[in-house]
Order: sequence, then C-alpha cells, then structure tokens
Amino acid sequence: MSKRDLKKYLGELSKEQLEEQIIELYEKFSPVKVYYDFAFNPKEDKLLQESKVKISHEYFPVKKPGAKWRPKAKMRRSVAQKIIKHYISLGVDPFVTADVMLYNIEIAQTFSSQGLIKQELFYKSMLNSFEQAVNFVISNGILNEFKSRILAIHQETLQQKWKNKYDFEAIIDKIDY
Repeated sequence: MSKRDLKKYLGELSKEQLEEQIIELYEKFSPVKVYYDFAFNPKEDKLLQESKVKISHEYFPVKKPGAKWRPKAKMRRSVAQKIIKHYISLGVDPFVTADVMLYNIEIAQTFSSQGLIKQELFYKSMLNSFEQAVNFVISNGILNEFKSRILAIHQETLQQKWKNKYDFEAIIDKIDY
C-alpha cells in the first residue's frame, strides 16, 4: 500500500474507527507502544542516564552481588549503535543523541587507556563511531556545542597512540577550526 492509498483509506474512516485502529496498533506492536510512551512522556534525562550506564557496563562490567569473579569487558559497539538507532527512530533531541554518541567513544578511550587493546576491530569500530558522531553533529547544526569533546577525543587517540590516529585526523579535517 502506498502512502497516498493509506491517506485515502484513513480519510474515509470516522474518528472512532481511527482511535480503535491506533489503540489496536498500540496494544499489538511493541514499537508503536514505545513510540507513544516516549511521545507523551519523553523523560530524555532518564533515558540518557540509563543508556550511559548500559554503555559503560560494556567496558566496565559490574560484579554481581555474591559472584566470586568479575565479568570480562565485552566492548561491543553494537550496544551503543542499537541505542543510537533507537534514539533516532524515536526523534530524541539531537543534543542527547550526540551526547550518547560521543560518550560511547569517550568510555572506550577510558578503557583503552588502562591497557593495550589487541583487537584491530576495536579501533576500526571506534573510528566508525567517531565519523558517525561528527557527521551527525554537523548535519544537525550542533557542531559548536560538541566541538571541544570531538577535539578531545582526537587528542586522546594521539596520546594513546592508536594505530588509526591519522584516520581520526582525516575526519577532524572536516571541521573548520
């Protein structure tokens, strides 16, 4: 069904029929429920804090009470990517989304500063995250608000002597100092 056909169909329905269909969608499909729950009660601050905790646990897992050992860091970029994609689909404020994007790289750099990470994929995925974040802040016109954090991330790649530090520099060149 095309968008035009959908509009025509919806235009033929009464207000009560429209309400019934929306309620049915809300009850039947979880993404619709999540969307409406967020649309009517955004609580972006709470969402941001929960996301930061979830991302930080990827690098600094918390020992469960009663456990004899501490879990190993998983360092999965996919966790942050899933959160970011969710934020974009919900229409979360770009400042909040950009904050999470940069936080993901910053927490990874904090982890990386404690010892050498041998996986080449880690550095490549952080470069991808960095490029995505820079493009996002530029396209949303909020570069000035995040420029210092972006430059600090770049400086940290130089300080930690990341193997792909020059690739980060190429991305930084997009930004007009």
